[in-house]
Amino acid sequence: MTVRIENQTCFFTTENGEEIRLCPDVTVITDSDKAMSAVEIEGRRIYITEAEADALTVAGAVDGRRHLKATDSDSVI
Repeated sequence: MTVRIENQTCFFTTENGEEIRLCPDVTVITDSDKAMSAVEIEGRRIYITEAEADALTVAGAVDGRRHLKATDSDSVI
């Protein structure tokens, strides 16, 4: 897991170490090209699982995710 949450503080594990932010200062977004949730910290995207995204929003992060709709005609959606 790349995210750890303690007392509304988020700890993100990156290749450069650990980034620490208050959860209310974090916005969870959707990267449409990758169809994944992510957070942006200092201009870098950290990709997270949906479970991590949900945990962040419960801890106070802003939920800026969008639902993606499949446009392929073979889609069951």
